[in-house]
Amino acid sequence: MDANEREVYYYLKSRKDTFESLRDITRYAGSKQRARWAPDWAVPVLERMVERGILEYDGKDGFRLKPIPESETKGKVWASPAMTKILQKSGKEFEQLRQMDSEDDYYDRL
Repeated sequence: MDANEREVYYYLKSRKDTFESLRDITRYAGSKQRARWAPDWAVPVLERMVERGILEYDGKDGFRLKPIPESETKGKVWASPAMTKILQKSGKEFEQLRQMDSEDDYYDRL
């Protein structure tokens, strides 16, 4: 992902389940000044992200992060990085643990 896509990604990541309008993404993912000078800066970025399968479009004006498929998350449990380190130091295998970083990695692969 390039810098513009990352700005949009991190903005939408904080609002996972809601569809955000193009106007809100343009204003809050960038900055107010950027939205004033180039009000359509996010349009090509959003089109690329929808084409790559990172975002969903609701058909009107809303965009959101596409949920991670169930096959990727089946049987896995969320754990903080600190808890993961503690469990790994115990010497046992914990493949079913999932961290927040792995969510970012999933979207980077798309």
